[in-house]
Amino acid sequence: MNFPLKTILIDDEALALSRLRRLLSKHSDVFQIVSEAQNGAEGLLEIDKHRPDVIFLDIEMPLLNGFEMLAKLTTMPLVVFSTAYDQYAIRAFEENSVDYLLKPVENDRLQKTIEKIRNITQSGSHAGHNPYSENLIKLLEEMKPKKEIFSLSVKSGDRILLIPLTEITHFEAEEKYVFLNTLDGQKYLLNFTLTALEEKLPQHYLRISRAAIVNSHHIKEIQKHFSAKFVITMRDRKASQLSSGSTYGEVIRHLLDN
Repeated sequence: MNFPLKTILIDDEALALSRLRRLLSKHSDVFQIVSEAQNGAEGLLEIDKHRPDVIFLDIEMPLLNGFEMLAKLTTMPLVVFSTAYDQYAIRAFEENSVDYLLKPVENDRLQKTIEKIRNITQSGSHAGHNPYSENLIKLLEEMKPKKEIFSLSVKSGDRILLIPLTEITHFEAEEKYVFLNTLDGQKYLLNFTLTALEEKLPQHYLRISRAAIVNSHHIKEIQKHFSAKFVITMRDRKASQLSSGSTYGEVIRHLLDN
């Protein structure tokens, strides 16, 4: 691994990305920024294209969050998390990643990250074959979603809220984003795909179309529609109506038979 290190910045917050770019530009002898991405899906493409030595990675992002993105990599670069995660998670990152930087990133703290990276490179470790990469892969395995969950976390401004599953009526995909909807009519952006949610959620959450998952405990009404479709009305404050996909009719018929 030769200096300057090929570096990719991955963060969905434009201001955070700009700040990190500005700080790293002061250390051009260490980092050569070859690309940037604003979500995990873009990050995968850029990593595959540029094969970076190191990535600076946010965790809470649309499409694919940082963990989901890393889990899809075949070769693991050095990873520096740039995040606002809680202390428990930070301890895990400290043990298993190259480093973590709390937002807003400060230059003095970045200097310590540079020292760690220099020590790694001087020890002969390189991307894909270093103890940090191996430990990070193990951490990702440990952090895979468990079947039994009771809440989902969502970002609201500078806060992270935990929404109980009992208060969630449905999930909807809109273009490239997935939203969580609650009984009181609130709507939050999620960092999961609908497919990932299907694997995570209890069985009473049902996929009714390519764009929607509903909590069957909060269905108010089901009406037959044309082309073997159904219109489902939820018990949320807005009485949301969702159309089922024609290939999901069996799921709805099963509900009607119970």
